[in-house]
Amino acid sequence: MKYCLYCMFACFSLFVHPPADGQVASNKAAKEKTVKLFDGKTFGGWDGDTGNTWHLENTAISGGSLEVTVAHNFFLTTEKSYSNFILTLQFKLVCKEGFMNAGVQFRSMKMVDSSYEMVGYQADLGPGYWASLYDESRRNKTLAGTDSLLIKKLLKPDDWNDFEVHAMGNHIEIFLNGVQTVNYTETNNFIPQEGLIGLQIHGGGKTKVWYKNIFITEMR
Repeated sequence: MKYCLYCMFACFSLFVHPPADGQVASNKAAKEKTVKLFDGKTFGGWDGDTGNTWHLENTAISGGSLEVTVAHNFFLTTEKSYSNFILTLQFKLVCKEGFMNAGVQFRSMKMVDSSYEMVGYQADLGPGYWASLYDESRRNKTLAGTDSLLIKKLLKPDDWNDFEVHAMGNHIEIFLNGVQTVNYTETNNFIPQEGLIGLQIHGGGKTKVWYKNIFITEMR
């Protein structure tokens, strides 16, 4: 009898106090398989200019230069496309002169008429754009900006920072060092919800970016 009463109480508690949406998402993510996109040793699974622009450096991917101005945008892309996922990585961005910018493309595609551009969402990196959501080579604008005071508190300049992109259906979230900076809902139903992931170094500056510990959890 006590067992039956306990079961009834447990069921009643779940009905009255259902799990929060964030908790459900976290529990679901824990059940999915997280895979390493970069093994820290090779460019296996990636495509780009690995001869001149992108290099392997102490278990990280580096792009750009602090000695020579980066001529234009360069992207290192995954060979596989992804739709719904949680992407986590660490980045470090340093600039000696000129334009300081990089970013992480997702749900993107390579431009047919340019080997130096991608089309799609970008989790942006750089002064005025840190951890914001930009639409690269499509709407060409910031879709969701960030609070400069919050960024000032969160960002570790010239050092390693934790970065996350959550993409589920038409909902996109970006996190910098564990704090949410973007909570965006796409209202254009014609925008693709699947595509490549790309690491960017932006042209126009003596700038270098490093990416490491890149993991993805595909969500169903």
